Amino acid sequence: MFDHIGIVVKDLTASARLYAQMLAPLGIKLVEKHRLSADSGWVVLSTGRPQSPFLVIGEGRPSFWGVSTRVSLSPVHLCFAALSRQAVDRFHEAGLEHGARDNGAPGVRRSPFYCAFLID
Repeated sequence: MFDHIGIVVKDLTASARLYAQMLAPLGIKLVEKHRLSADSGWVVLSTGRPQSPFLVIGEGRPSFWGVSTRVSLSPVHLCFAALSRQAVDRFHEAGLEHGARDNGAPGVRRSPFYCAFLID
């Protein structure tokens, strides 16, 4: 099991807003905001429960990057667990309302998995 996942984005404000809104129906919320400068910072999203995995969304150059590392154009596929089909539906709806693009409406993909897909 992972402890946390970190992704780097071009626009932290927009990405933090999108992820906070679309993950809220899944019980995941914005728990920390950090700003180092106008173009560097990060936010943390989690359930808030002690020892729970979390997602870090950062902007700028993370300290663990090498000199030649750049923000990638390659996609990252993140999957979040939901407690109900209604939560999946609300996740999808919230994402669309806040700027995500549809990449698969809610539905059964492989029984029993009820899923929805968005592109941020």
